[in-house]
Amino acid sequence: MDTANLTILYTSDVHGNALPIIYGSNQPADTGLAKYASLVKKTKEQTDNLLILDNGDLIQGTPLMTHFVKQHKTEENPMIGIMNRIGIEASVIGNHEFNFGKQILENAVKESNFPWLSANTLDQTTNQPYFGQPYHIKKLDNGIKVAVIGVTTHYIPNWESPEHIEGINFQDALTSLQKWVNHLHQIQKPDLLIASYHGGFERDIESGEPTEVLTGENQGYQMCQEIDGIDVLLTGHQHRTLTGIINNVLVIQPGFNAQGYGQIEIEFSKDQDNWHITKKSARLLDLEGVPADSEIVEYMAMLENSTQQWLDQPIGYVDGDMTIENPLQVRMNKHPFIEFIQQVQMAATGVDISVTSLLNNKSTGFGPVVTMRDIVANYMYPNTLVVLKLSGADIFAALEKTASYFILNEFGEIDVNPSFSQPKPQHYNYDMWEGIEYNINVRNPVGSRIEYVTKDGIPLDLDGVYPVVLNNYRANGGGNYHMFKNKPIVKEVQQDTVELIRWYFEQHPTVKANATKNFEVKK
Repeated sequence: MDTANLTILYTSDVHGNALPIIYGSNQPADTGLAKYASLVKKTKEQTDNLLILDNGDLIQGTPLMTHFVKQHKTEENPMIGIMNRIGIEASVIGNHEFNFGKQILENAVKESNFPWLSANTLDQTTNQPYFGQPYHIKKLDNGIKVAVIGVTTHYIPNWESPEHIEGINFQDALTSLQKWVNHLHQIQKPDLLIASYHGGFERDIESGEPTEVLTGENQGYQMCQEIDGIDVLLTGHQHRTLTGIINNVLVIQPGFNAQGYGQIEIEFSKDQDNWHITKKSARLLDLEGVPADSEIVEYMAMLENSTQQWLDQPIGYVDGDMTIENPLQVRMNKHPFIEFIQQVQMAATGVDISVTSLLNNKSTGFGPVVTMRDIVANYMYPNTLVVLKLSGADIFAALEKTASYFILNEFGEIDVNPSFSQPKPQHYNYDMWEGIEYNINVRNPVGSRIEYVTKDGIPLDLDGVYPVVLNNYRANGGGNYHMFKNKPIVKEVQQDTVELIRWYFEQHPTVKANATKNFEVKK
């Protein structure tokens, strides 16, 4: 009996991590595609049948890529250049692919020596896949036929700036995958069908219990349960590390920031003229101790040097203390860094109510001298600003939503609701407001925690209308802030917030660290 083996390597949520470095601290790290490239080269030498895939969120996420878009966008996209050199077979469109606008994404697709798959992102005019291919077929030397279908979380319109996705219709990922799985089995008759889904799991993969509000953002569990004919489901988006079996579908998710990758092994046997899968397994591997590929390092040298010079530019100065030591305390008590971001947003838009977040728990705030490295280390997303016309009732609803961030732990102390940290950290979905006064009583049930809201000492008018500045992610309802969706837009500021922070320092070279208390979190 003939037998054969196939090795699949895949990355997901690389987020612009090309080199083994953490830009915020400028320290080396076991991460990046340069290390991964070395691993791939070694695997190619040891493996007869190798399939290399990427699952999306490739081109955005580091200062390197922010600098590329601002200063070098007429050159080859470095993430594409690296993946071309690695020799990946296909990639999938991720939600963060759209963050820099359609032109940057479309240029990246054109520069790729591989197809970008997304069966459910359709051209609104032709109703055909916007990026060209819904699936990719790979035929191995022994005749084994492998099909890879790509689908993308269809929740993107809830996060992305409308102009970045203009002309694109995001169909339900599960429904689209069902359609193309059926099509491939009827027409192509593959020996192995891989679904590469830039999305994650809405339920625990072992117990089936819901792990999040079922919005449709993540449908991986349902895909495995309801779609017949998937052999392997590659996932991402949630930044988790997991492997398992759901309804005989091998599932895997390899983390994020090119800290690791997934390796899948498929064994086949041939019965007369047909190949059959006899075994499939998956494991998660990291890049610790793997040397960076010299070809990739050399390819990146000029852009990396330009990025480092940009990051080390002094932008402004702080009089006082804007450093962050305890993220939870920043969210419970007004902090000078948060007040500074609010002041930037209000100055850029001319309104007097602002909403912002401490974006992650690694933010360190600003020291006495502020460089671009400090700015991008603390504000790592390419958000723009939107001014919405909100009612007082909308503001109350948003405050109740944000108040769900807190719980009382077993010791009766205020702590973080686990749903904001597991399965994926979402601390950026806790908002702090400027221009109003309010309190959160964590002892009260979720939905009844806001005890008062005033503006200039006067109770907020539930029927009144207030202009409020938010980032574009939140203004589109991101984080399940549904009360913001489809609200009238007063103004949009197209410069991203990193640029606005730099602009603010140009107007105010030395910023005083202030923390004017306007909210209270109590128990």
